[in-house]
Amino acid sequence: MKKTLSLLLAFLFLLSSFFCFVGCNDGNKVAEEKKYTTRSQQVSYLHFNTVTILSSYGDTSEEEFNGYVKTVDEMFGYYHELFDIYFEYSGKNNLRTINRKAGKEPVPVDAELIDFLLYCKELYTLTNGKTNVMLGSVLSIWHDARETADERGGNLNIDELPSTSALSAANQHTSIDALVVDKEAKTVFISDAKASIDVGAIAKGYAAAKVAQKLKDMGADSMALNAGGNIITIGLKPNGSKWVTGITNPNRTAENSLACRVEIGETALVTSGDYERYFVCDGVRYHHIIDPETLMPANYFASVSIFTADSGLADALSTALFCMSYEEGLALVERIGGVEVLWIYKDGTLRKTDGVHFVK
Repeated sequence: MKKTLSLLLAFLFLLSSFFCFVGCNDGNKVAEEKKYTTRSQQVSYLHFNTVTILSSYGDTSEEEFNGYVKTVDEMFGYYHELFDIYFEYSGKNNLRTINRKAGKEPVPVDAELIDFLLYCKELYTLTNGKTNVMLGSVLSIWHDARETADERGGNLNIDELPSTSALSAANQHTSIDALVVDKEAKTVFISDAKASIDVGAIAKGYAAAKVAQKLKDMGADSMALNAGGNIITIGLKPNGSKWVTGITNPNRTAENSLACRVEIGETALVTSGDYERYFVCDGVRYHHIIDPETLMPANYFASVSIFTADSGLADALSTALFCMSYEEGLALVERIGGVEVLWIYKDGTLRKTDGVHFVK
């Protein structure tokens, strides 16, 4: 059991964007847990352009586990197509459809997309505009720059760096009010023809929360859903103890790949960091998390990890707090309640709320 788990955990760590998930960390519990069957399966590389893994640490039968895997695959596939801003799919109006018809006409959409976009508007208010799905016109400029840099091994010429004037012009078309959601008519309309939706800060977490709730409804227990580093734990370990997960060290050149290990119960855990998606220009690293105020990569922290029950909220807050000072972020989560945070500064300093518990 212990050797199998070690191989499994190493596999999960290599595939996860932000975490290694540790299913059994206490040596004196190993014998007790041997009676349980551990199952883990990579569900997809494709949905949300990331690896999704489902792991079970209880007494779930193979047939039951395969049913859970099928549900995860189908639901993530559905949400991936619904929230896609780059491609459209036959018989379905999605975010790409809405963006394409910006300034032209309202688009009839599924009730699920209506609910999601209304939730996005709520999160805009909750985070004081730091999580803004209408930032698409600005984010697309940075996206194009990263694409160009990727073609050159991660480097960009100084004259190709997004200019202040271009970013400022794009920012004139980021008003959340341009997103008109009509729940009664089941339509969505972008009133500004130059505006566009980008839900990268929320979509995966929101979908993961929906998937996890469905698994619970099906009877899942003692499971972990890892959607490209967005972790959701369902229940506790088979022996009733909490889980332990490692938080990646943002300093990828450090000897220790983990900044720390933390104990968690049934929760969602999402990290935003500056170390995964970035390019280099004139010796400066430009990561993908853009501050809506400066229109530049946020410069407060190296990573921010959010622990809370709702994965969608965790996803949104990890981005929002990455773009806030420690004091602003702390005030926000204290106002919301039920949220714990781990901040890691660029020099490696760690700060946390009281509910984050380190383990050796």
